Amino acid sequence: MALHPRTIDLSLGRIERLLAALGHPERRIPPVIHVAGTNGKGSVVAYLRAMFEAAGLRVHAYTSPHLVRFHERIRLAGKLISERELAAVLAECEKANAGEPITFFEITTAAAFLAFSRHAADVTLLEVGLGGRLDATNVIARPRISVITPVSLDHQHFLGNGLAAIAGEKAGILKRGVPAVIGPQHAIAARVIAAAARKAGSPLIRFGEDFDGRRTTDGRLEFRDDDGLLHVPAPALPGRHQFANAALAMAAARAFGEPKLTDTALARGITAADWPARLQKLGRGKESSRLARRGFEVWLDGGHNPHAGRALGRVLAGWRKERPARPVYLVCGMIRTKDPAGFLAPLMAHVAGVIAVPVPDDHAGIPAQDIAAIARRLGRPARTAANIKAAVDALLERKAGQVLVAGSLYLAGAVLAAEGAAHRPR
Repeated sequence: MALHPRTIDLSLGRIERLLAALGHPERRIPPVIHVAGTNGKGSVVAYLRAMFEAAGLRVHAYTSPHLVRFHERIRLAGKLISERELAAVLAECEKANAGEPITFFEITTAAAFLAFSRHAADVTLLEVGLGGRLDATNVIARPRISVITPVSLDHQHFLGNGLAAIAGEKAGILKRGVPAVIGPQHAIAARVIAAAARKAGSPLIRFGEDFDGRRTTDGRLEFRDDDGLLHVPAPALPGRHQFANAALAMAAARAFGEPKLTDTALARGITAADWPARLQKLGRGKESSRLARRGFEVWLDGGHNPHAGRALGRVLAGWRKERPARPVYLVCGMIRTKDPAGFLAPLMAHVAGVIAVPVPDDHAGIPAQDIAAIARRLGRPARTAANIKAAVDALLERKAGQVLVAGSLYLAGAVLAAEGAAHRPR
């Protein structure tokens, strides 16, 4: 995998050539639910996987990026791909590629299709890596269902500077005759997606029109579609934004048309979903346990753009309302392609202070001192720490409260790796 560039070069030509050389494994995989969008893709996939598995069905899943081990990206009938099979399919892809140009994501996507084609399953959950129209996953000619989660500003240097341009790229996954389940959208994105659907001949199933989902006063999820109302327990993943994600997954599951996906299976899946680094509570690992013993609660989230910042801001507001005497601290690291001010601004009213840390390894992180300076300009006290351990040391000097570690999935992966087996994805 290290042979190929991690730089993003959106195109379908290279992967189409490689898949042809492999005998088109993408044409021999179970029915596909293809998921694009800016925020919530992974959560929707997690809910879908849990619902299908609650119905006794076998699920392939391809997601990105991984947090700790590459194997997290490829699940075969519910289990992470083995080291042996991963090495074998990658070797086959290398041989078939015959030294031609190919990116890291393209060859690993081809490897996933090859593995999926060799194992029986009832559904394939396919998460777009970036954008949609030219993403390597968009070689599936006719998925069973397309899904677009909320679209917001992110990756503008690849997808375009405005919301309309980004929504157009996401809508590039829509296919003629394939139903598209659409999550809550800004009006601009909604118009672009609707126009793209008309052009593609893709019937839309829209949040707020054809289905809806809301948090009831007793904390449950009320789901509504043409079949009526369904009340289920609160989603397993924390945060009010997860009610919309869960409803989107339920609408996609119903549109899939599998009789075994009963209301009971949907409810069981909503409450069983597991998706690390999405408001994941820590406390048993190497570093988080140091804080837990001193009365801190530690939460980890991979959110990294303004939309995620606003969702997390609502979470922090809830924490302060529930326990106003407990301060909230933010530990933040981000990469250079993100908008740190846009992410931080919705959080600043709710935190007592910020500790900026570098994103580890080779992910072109924003210098910690730059993030701290932005936080100070936004009105919060901020300092830097050399790494997560140093950040924990600094927190232990403060009054016990809530700690949110956020800003980057790469930072989240490093935290989970440092935590050890207690919190690593399985």
